[in-house]
Amino acid sequence: MTPRVHRLHDESLANTSYLVEVDGGHAVTIDPPRDVDRHLALADRREVEIVATLDTHVHADYLSGARELAARGADAIVPSGSSPEWPHRTIGADQPLAIGDAVLRAIPTPGHTPEHLAYALEVAGRTEAVFTGGSLILGGAARTDLLGADHTDELARAQFRSVRGLATLPDQTALHPTHGAGSFCLASAVDVVNPTIGSERATNPLLQIDDEDAFVAALREGFGSFPTYYRHLQSLNEAGPALFSTLPDPPVLTPEEVATRVAGGAWLVDARPIHDWSIAHPADAISIEFRPAFASWLGWVVPFGAPVILLVADKHRGEAMRLARRIGYDDLAFLDGGLDAWRASGLPVASIDEVTPREALDRQHAGATLLDVRQHSELAALRIPGAAHLELGDIIAGAVPPAAELIAFCGHGERSASAASLLERRGFRVANLVGGTSAWIDNGLPVER
Repeated sequence: MTPRVHRLHDESLANTSYLVEVDGGHAVTIDPPRDVDRHLALADRREVEIVATLDTHVHADYLSGARELAARGADAIVPSGSSPEWPHRTIGADQPLAIGDAVLRAIPTPGHTPEHLAYALEVAGRTEAVFTGGSLILGGAARTDLLGADHTDELARAQFRSVRGLATLPDQTALHPTHGAGSFCLASAVDVVNPTIGSERATNPLLQIDDEDAFVAALREGFGSFPTYYRHLQSLNEAGPALFSTLPDPPVLTPEEVATRVAGGAWLVDARPIHDWSIAHPADAISIEFRPAFASWLGWVVPFGAPVILLVADKHRGEAMRLARRIGYDDLAFLDGGLDAWRASGLPVASIDEVTPREALDRQHAGATLLDVRQHSELAALRIPGAAHLELGDIIAGAVPPAAELIAFCGHGERSASAASLLERRGFRVANLVGGTSAWIDNGLPVER
């Protein structure tokens, strides 16, 4: 049979993993996340056995599911340049892996990481597809600065050679990257339906650049800041995270227990909608609204390894736990009874103002400072006149805003709520702009482009 490729997209981290179904009732996975139940359920529905799992590189943005699948009997295969401390075997440059009548051939593609491999799917000598991980991605290529400034240029030059090498594959080769539009691992990306090497060669701006220096400059221009938890996951993936299936359910704590843990260093995260948080929230709780991007912002705002206590609707508890543990935040608990129980216990409650765009403009004219917490790359497309700028990541790192009275804003309001909650803890008088720049534009207020 012709191998069948199933895409399993993770909206929370903008990544895609794959289950490749081959003859004989066998399948392999490529770049699975730590929670592999979707892959197992799909394999059950297709009546195939996952016999092997392959990672294209050591991931920084999520914990790999390779060890989880290995514990269930799959053959865990990693690039030869990596060195996991758990049972595995390595695969090197141009080494073939036979799966039924198909072959997965390892192609060295250093750049995003030094050990990076792509995997070409070959059937009867014909290249049907290629799994490119974080090398060639749709509309761009993955960033090369995750290992620090000392390696960025060298890896960017390796990325130049890697993506050009992949572009020599046959035009009809289906292109299956791991990272996608919205991932902080990317320098740039777009969404494309059914991409191929041919379509990418024709449309990817980086593939139009023949000069290595110009490629490096263009690639580096797309680098923005990235979540702080990235600094920890590569080493944890090598060491081997605890098996997801063995982690206990988080405890449900009384408000008094939560307060005691917070006093001891735990972080209380209010994951309710930002409007509810602004009306009333436990004093010093950090706003990170539960949404698809919840994991990325949790991993940016809360120091890696810190205990986390979530105030979140009961119906979202299971998914919030999954997203947090997908990036290694295993020390979790839930606040029992929500804000009502917190208030009933006599513990302190706070609130912040939500302001409309026109109210924000009036306050700006009266002396308040509009504080733009979006990333630097977003400023090129749109600015609000007179606004100060500090990325949310800078605020997390301790940067001090230029004024005491602030109105924080971002694109829609969620990131600025996180910023406002952090600044509130530091004693600033801060409000949140409802709807962010989107609402500002909808109200016809002035912008600079």
